[in-house]
Amino acid sequence: MRNKTAWVRKLIGKLGVPYNRRLGVRDSSHPLFYDADLSLPAADSNAFRNQSGLPSPDWRIAPLIALASGGVTRTEYTSPLAFWMPTFGLPAFLFIINVNKYVDANIVFVYIIVNKENDMANILKTEKKVAIISMLAEGSSICAISRITGVHGDTIGRLALRIGQACQRIMDEKMRGLTCKQIEVDEIWGFVGAKQKNANRAGAYGDVWTFIALDADTKLIPSFTVGKRDSYHAKLFMNDLAGRVTNRVQISSDALAAYENAIEQGFGSEVDYGQIVKTYAVTPLGKNGLPAAVRYSPAEVISVEKTVVTGMPDVTRISTSHVEKQNHTLRMHCRRLTRLTNAFSKKIENFEAAVALNFAYYNFCKTHKAIRMTPAQAAGVESSAWTVAELIEKCGE
Repeated sequence: MRNKTAWVRKLIGKLGVPYNRRLGVRDSSHPLFYDADLSLPAADSNAFRNQSGLPSPDWRIAPLIALASGGVTRTEYTSPLAFWMPTFGLPAFLFIINVNKYVDANIVFVYIIVNKENDMANILKTEKKVAIISMLAEGSSICAISRITGVHGDTIGRLALRIGQACQRIMDEKMRGLTCKQIEVDEIWGFVGAKQKNANRAGAYGDVWTFIALDADTKLIPSFTVGKRDSYHAKLFMNDLAGRVTNRVQISSDALAAYENAIEQGFGSEVDYGQIVKTYAVTPLGKNGLPAAVRYSPAEVISVEKTVVTGMPDVTRISTSHVEKQNHTLRMHCRRLTRLTNAFSKKIENFEAAVALNFAYYNFCKTHKAIRMTPAQAAGVESSAWTVAELIEKCGE
């Protein structure tokens, strides 16, 4: 009896008292049933893992309680009879009978509470989440964040995916009823899994393009679309943008052929649209014996041509300079778009989540140096800047 009592004491942090459930009274002679004081917290989650001090009649209690915590499904698939019994057949029936006969419900309840508390201990603290999301939004790689924070890379990836998908929902809800006047659109290249020339062999998504719209006055990004650089995704992008603005806008873009039909489908005649075409000098790859320097240095612009396509846009404001600078900002802040690294996305959903996280961070959290506030504040979407902790909280974490 001393060993049994000590075991219950391990379980609940207080000396247990034997209890006979059949007779409905306390009985120190009964070998199996115990009464647990559930008002006290369970002190030791390993109470069932070391049973060497128990008398032999009690050795079956621990595995039965483990079965109770695992549920009927585990019993069905681990029972020797499960291969020929129906889904809710004899194994489940024997399980219910045995647990009801040999295991007190109070002890099962304490065991479940103990393991629930242990599971909760594996959830990241808010401080860790803030540190991880801040570093992701500032361009750090998952491996670097893992080394700094001590959090496993898979955990960081799952958190980034959840936050990024929630940021997509937040952007969709907040970017409505906008009064933007000068919108510049452009697309930025990246790849998922492998570049397009190797995509079929590797079974990867290949090249991926992110269409970006930016308000030149407030620096707000009201809409973006991730996909291929084709007419389908261009129309998807423009239809989404058209549903977020309430006034007549002027749109500037480069000479991508898909834009003209996409803007006509999305805005109809209620838009002023102009294109800007820049012509760059062509430099031989091996000039001065420095092919790398030539390849990654910006080419010289030798001419700029502006064309009115639809409506009456202000020709002096047909430009893509602001959105092109945003492309540079995105590459600096989103590690998956940094060139010449192995930090590229392996799955399209991870890429979309990473881009959404960076745009939400840019719109709501980051103070823009040119306007000295967040773009969301400048556009009247929010009255104050968000902290990263607030962003995480609004994402439901």
